[in-house]
Amino acid sequence: MLGFAISFLYILAESAAAAEEGSWLAWWYKNVDPYMNYPGFEAWRFINLLIFFGVLAYLIKRPLSEAFKTKREKIRAELIRAEEEKKAAVAKLAEVEAKLARLDTEQAALVEEARSEAAAEKNRIREEIESESRRLRSQAEGEVLRKSQQIRKQLKRFSAEESIRLAEEKIRRAMSAETDRKLVKANIESIGGMR
Repeated sequence: MLGFAISFLYILAESAAAAEEGSWLAWWYKNVDPYMNYPGFEAWRFINLLIFFGVLAYLIKRPLSEAFKTKREKIRAELIRAEEEKKAAVAKLAEVEAKLARLDTEQAALVEEARSEAAAEKNRIREEIESESRRLRSQAEGEVLRKSQQIRKQLKRFSAEESIRLAEEKIRRAMSAETDRKLVKANIESIGGMR
């Protein structure tokens, strides 16, 4: 921009120098131009560069500062969130470590409880077995007694039947026609006789 303005001034100065010698453009061309256009230095380029950077900084400063501010707030929020997550993780870690510390005592308590339950169950089963065996023994004794009574009755019946059979057999062997007649006669007389 400055380069354009200086170039414009040079064109005007050259045309003015050609037109008249006393104008301000002629003065510029004689006095200022040799220092501004010194070969290799050319100060106007440096001034132009400084103005360009100044305008660029002014134009970019506001959007960049807003972007940087937004980014800074976002980073701050992320840092706060990360700190909260870290605190939560540390609390969770402490809780887990406490659970692990209690785990040994809980395990010992559970083992002891399981042993006591197993002993109680063993005693209960033993008592149940003893009770069942007493019940079965008394039931078996009752069954044996009942069976023995049945067998005694059967034996008595068999004995009575056998005795009767043997007696009948003995009587039949001893019985003759004469004995039969005497018996019939005795029976008839005991009834009241024949009339």
